[in-house]
Amino acid sequence: MAVDHVIIGSGINALVAAALLSLKGDKVLVLEREDRIGGCLRTDELIPGFSHDVMAATFVLFMTSPAGAALGPHLARHGMEYCHSPHPTAVLRPDGEALVLAMDRAENIRRFNALAPGDGTRHGTDVGAIEADAPFLFSLLGGDLWSWPTLKLMFGQVRRRGLKGMAAWFGSALAPARGWLETQYKSPLVQALWAPWVLHCGLTPESAYSAQMGKVIAFALEAAGAPIVKGGAGQAAEAFRKLIEEKGGTLRTGADVARILTANGRATGVRLADGEEIAAKNVLASVTPSQLWGRLLDAPPAEAEATRAFRHGRGDFQLHFALDRAPEWRTPGLDQVALIHLSDGIDAVSRSANEAERGLLPAVPTICVGQPSQLDPSRCPDGKAVLWLQIPDAPRVIKGDAAGEITTGADWTEATREAFADRIEAILSRHIKDFAAIKLARRAYSPADLQAMNMNLVGGDPYGGSCTIDQFFLWRPFAHSPGACPIKGLHHIGASTHPGPGLGGGSGFNAAKRLGA
Repeated sequence: MAVDHVIIGSGINALVAAALLSLKGDKVLVLEREDRIGGCLRTDELIPGFSHDVMAATFVLFMTSPAGAALGPHLARHGMEYCHSPHPTAVLRPDGEALVLAMDRAENIRRFNALAPGDGTRHGTDVGAIEADAPFLFSLLGGDLWSWPTLKLMFGQVRRRGLKGMAAWFGSALAPARGWLETQYKSPLVQALWAPWVLHCGLTPESAYSAQMGKVIAFALEAAGAPIVKGGAGQAAEAFRKLIEEKGGTLRTGADVARILTANGRATGVRLADGEEIAAKNVLASVTPSQLWGRLLDAPPAEAEATRAFRHGRGDFQLHFALDRAPEWRTPGLDQVALIHLSDGIDAVSRSANEAERGLLPAVPTICVGQPSQLDPSRCPDGKAVLWLQIPDAPRVIKGDAAGEITTGADWTEATREAFADRIEAILSRHIKDFAAIKLARRAYSPADLQAMNMNLVGGDPYGGSCTIDQFFLWRPFAHSPGACPIKGLHHIGASTHPGPGLGGGSGFNAAKRLGA
């Protein structure tokens, strides 16, 4: 069997590349080692009739991306449908104080100014600046950096801003979120609304460029909301499968690639674990650097050294509930919010992330609560509900418990997982009336569980590697990346590569475009 492109893995970037190349008319083969396609696009039944997204859930990055624009109409034909709420996010503090974001800038400006004069005006300035810079900024964040279009874009910005203006822009773009929020906003509640979002970028409030990412998220949520896919993220993977197969592509599950085959400095195909060999003109590998330059290939000296130095970030912890009825929040106004952060603010976010980075179970983790059944009633029986919880600051390797209450070893055991889930549930239940009485079922996934389901989630790291500035943008995954693969016909894609993690599908889109899609 010979194909134009063989794609290793079937996460969002692999599916985007496969769909675009199939639409071009090329012969595409997607190989997935697990029993289903989708990577982090996975929907399971918590109990019969209750569907929950195990990992990825919110599709704003895909819906607003170049990949989403190109593939959206095709995927809609195959059943991919978005469900929305006019209230994409909120923060709920321990004392019950809350702030809800609307998809209405004028309304948000009014609410923020009511909390602290000037805060709403500042919000309008911040998101307005992102809006004004959108063509330039989103090309940098998602485009192919080593390309003539990017070079022309940069030249145009230098002409418009001048060299000093460009230097000032990049300097401000590297600011940490703590500096941005504490100097520009007076209201602790407004600060608390945005502080947790930097964790979803693999950053902390003290990380370089976390302010810019916080502003980008604020703009995106206000403009496009926090949509989910009707029926679950797994339905998105199914729509991709139907599109790819419609255009002549093939997807195989249970197909574990053991080796990328090469000859004369060029990728020629792959060998599966069962010995089957498949020839291909190009190989696209949606894997981590350690898989590519360890398991699949013998690394040249530069790649071997870079792989040894590559760092993964904090782990992810998922917790899901099936409820007998919709949650009744003790704080009014949260019923239709897509994603609610339970956090006291900047210091609380910083503390929990720092504890996780030091290998500790956070004493008070930052909790993101999704209410998918409020947006998509098809997720559960009538009158029931599903809650999706993500804790983006769990340790990959455990060194202890910051609260000194949970006995741990170095590994995530079932006992440790459930004890940490108890801590999270206790925090959640303080904010929902009669939570114990309405809880039907609970399922927790530790970082180790997530890695067992998807080997790209090393230690439960959902971002393909630490997102600090030395491993991002021009330097993701390595200092000499991208555009420097020593093997012709081999294309490294996925969260570990530019433009990084999330459901935007950027690296798959860029690779497909380089291949003529």
